[in-house]
Amino acid sequence: MIQAIVFLPLIGALIAGAVALIGAHGRNPSGDEMDHAHGHDGHAHAHAAHDDHGHGHDDHSHDDHGPVEPPAMGSRAAEILTTTLLLISAALSWMTFVDVGFMHHDARVQLFQWISSGDLVVNWTLRVDTLTAVMLVVVTTVSSLVHLYSIGYMHEDPNRPRFMAYLSLFTFAMLMLVTADNLVQLFFGWEGVGLASYLLIGFWFQKPSANAAAIKAFVVNRVGDFGFALGIFAIFMLVGSTDFETIFGSAPGLVGKTIHFFRWDVDALTLTCLLLFMGAMGKSAQFLLHTWLPDAMEGPTPVSALIHAATMVTAGVFMVARLSPLFELAPNAKAFVMFIGATTAFFAATVGLVQNDIKRIVAYSTCSQLGYMFVAMGAGAYSVGIFHLFTHAFFKALLFLGSGSVIHAMHHEQDIRKMGGLKDKIPYTFVAMTIGTLALTGFPLFAGYFSKDAIIESAFVAHNPFALYAFLSTVIGAGLTAFYSWRLVFKTFFGEPHDHHHYEAAHESPWTMMIPLAVLSAGSILAGFPFKELFAGHGIEEFFRDSIKMSPHIIEEMHHIPETIGFLPTVMMVIGFLVSWLFYIRRPYLPVELANQHQGLYQFLLNKWYFDELYDVLFVRSAKWLGRFLWKKGDGMIIDGLGPDGISARVLDVTRNVVRLQTGYLYHYAFAMLIGVAGLITWFMSGLGGQQ
Repeated sequence: MIQAIVFLPLIGALIAGAVALIGAHGRNPSGDEMDHAHGHDGHAHAHAAHDDHGHGHDDHSHDDHGPVEPPAMGSRAAEILTTTLLLISAALSWMTFVDVGFMHHDARVQLFQWISSGDLVVNWTLRVDTLTAVMLVVVTTVSSLVHLYSIGYMHEDPNRPRFMAYLSLFTFAMLMLVTADNLVQLFFGWEGVGLASYLLIGFWFQKPSANAAAIKAFVVNRVGDFGFALGIFAIFMLVGSTDFETIFGSAPGLVGKTIHFFRWDVDALTLTCLLLFMGAMGKSAQFLLHTWLPDAMEGPTPVSALIHAATMVTAGVFMVARLSPLFELAPNAKAFVMFIGATTAFFAATVGLVQNDIKRIVAYSTCSQLGYMFVAMGAGAYSVGIFHLFTHAFFKALLFLGSGSVIHAMHHEQDIRKMGGLKDKIPYTFVAMTIGTLALTGFPLFAGYFSKDAIIESAFVAHNPFALYAFLSTVIGAGLTAFYSWRLVFKTFFGEPHDHHHYEAAHESPWTMMIPLAVLSAGSILAGFPFKELFAGHGIEEFFRDSIKMSPHIIEEMHHIPETIGFLPTVMMVIGFLVSWLFYIRRPYLPVELANQHQGLYQFLLNKWYFDELYDVLFVRSAKWLGRFLWKKGDGMIIDGLGPDGISARVLDVTRNVVRLQTGYLYHYAFAMLIGVAGLITWFMSGLGGQQ
C-alpha cells in the first residue's frame, strides 16, 4: 500500500509530462498549429494565459470565455489522470493513518540497495510510523485538492499538462522525503521538492519577475541546504551511518563528544543539530532565510497553496521532529531553534500588517505560523508542533485557494485596496475565507484554536533560555495575526467596491474550485478537537510511540498552567479582531492617518524590515563587484595583459615595426647598403688600429 501512495503521483507526473511534450510538438485536433513559441522561446503572448499577475495590475488581455491559445493535446486527460491518481493516493494515506496510528502497524519496506561504497551503505527503504502517516495525510490530501482546484483555475492556460506534471512531481518528491528511512534518502526528497518548487514558481517563464522569484527561492534554499549537507556529513563521521535507527541508537553515546571545527573544539551534537536546522531554516523560510517565500507568490495560486502553505515549507518542521532524539540531547541547539522560531513568528506578523497583495499577506502569515511550529520544537513539544503543522495545512491551503478564487473573480487583480464589497458577489468564497480566518486566528472550536494555543502553552512551560521571549513573541503574534487576517477579509469583502468594472464582472468560481474549498473548510473545523488528545493530550505516548522523542513531563506541565495564561491567546485574538474592525469598518480613515503620522515605521514594515535591500548590498552587489573586478583586472589585465595573450601581442608589435623597414624603394636599399659598408670599414680600421 505504501508503494502505491508514493509512486502513483510519480506515474501521473511521467504521463502528464509525456502529454506535455507530445502536445508541445504536435497539432491539436482542430488542425490549428500549436503555438510552439509558447513552449520554447518565451515570445508567446503568454499574458493571455497568465492567471494571477504578481503585481496587482489588472489584465484586460483576455476574458473568461475559454482558451486564448489552443491547449496541448490530451490536456483534459492529463488533468483527470493526475487528479485521480492523487485522490487514490490520498484515500490510501488515510487508511494508513488509521492503520499505523491506532492499530500500531508500523512498517519498513526495503525496495533496493541504493548506494554501497565503503562504510556508506544506503538502502532505499520506505519507513512508515505515526509521524510519517500524519505527513502522508497532509501531503496527499492537500495535493489532491490542489490538483482538482487547478483544473478550474488554470483552464485558460495552454500548458496545463506541464503544470500538472510539475505538481505531481512535487508531490512524489515530498512523499519520498517523509517516508525516508535515512538521511541520504531524506536529502533526495529535500532536493526534489526544491527542484519542483523552482519549476512551479517559474511556471510562467515569460514573466521576468517569475524567473527572478524562482531563482531567488532556489539560491536561498541552497544556502540552507549547504548547512544541511554538512550536518549529514557530520552525522556520518560521528556514527558511521545515515540510517535513522543506527543514528538514534548511537545518539546517547555522542553526548559530551567534541568536533574540531575551525580551530575550536565544539560540542558534536550541538554543532550537528545546528547545521541540520540550517537546512530547515532555508526550507521553512525562517528568519534570515525567509526572503524567498513572499517572492514565491509569483507562481500560480495553486502552487502557493500546495508548496508555500501546506507541504514543502513544513519539511523543515518534519525534519526536526524526525530527528527529535538528537535535538533532545542538544539543549543549546533547541534554544537556538526556539529563538529563531519566536523571532520569525513576530517578525513575519509585523510585516503582514501593511502588505496590500492578497497572496503576500497570506505568505507572511505562513512564515509566522512556521515560526510557531519551531517554537514548539524548541520547547521539546514535538507532537504539538506537528499538530499545528497538521491543522495549519488545512486552513492555510483554504486561505490560499480562497484568495485564488477572489483573484479569479476579480480578473487577476491582487491588490486588496482595489477590492471591496465582494461578499455579495462571491458568497461561497467569502464563507470559505471566513472559516479559514477563524481557524488561523484561533477562534474557539476551530482547528487553529487547539494547536496554536497548545504551542503558546508549551513555550510558557518550556525549560529553555528563550522560553519567556518565545512566549511573549507568540502571544503578541496572535494579536497581530488576528489584526492582519481580518484586515484582509474586511478590505476584500466589505465596504464599497473600488473598481466597479471588475466588481460588476465578478462571479463565483467553477465547481472544480469550489469542492476543494468546501473540503478544506471542513478540515479547518474538524482537524482540531478530534485530534487534540492524540497530538497534545494524554494520548501522545500511545499514538506516536517511538516516532518522536518528547521532552519528559512537558505535556503534564502544559495541563497545569494558570487559567489566565490559557485565556491569553484568545484575548489577544479578540483584541486583534476589534482593532481591525475599528480600522477598516468603523473608521477607515484611521489607518491612513496612522501611516502618515508614523511614516518611518510604516515604510520599515512595508519594505519588510529592509532585508532585501540589506542582502542586496551585502551579498548581491559585493558578489557583482567581485565578479567585475576578477573580469576586468584578473582576466583583462593580468591574464590577457601579461599571460599568453600578452606575449603574442608583443610579438605582433615587433613584427609590425619590422615590416615598416621593407619599403620597396631602390634608393632606400642602396642607402642602407652604403651605411653598412661605411660601418664595416670603420670597424675594420678601428680594429686594425687597435692591434698595432
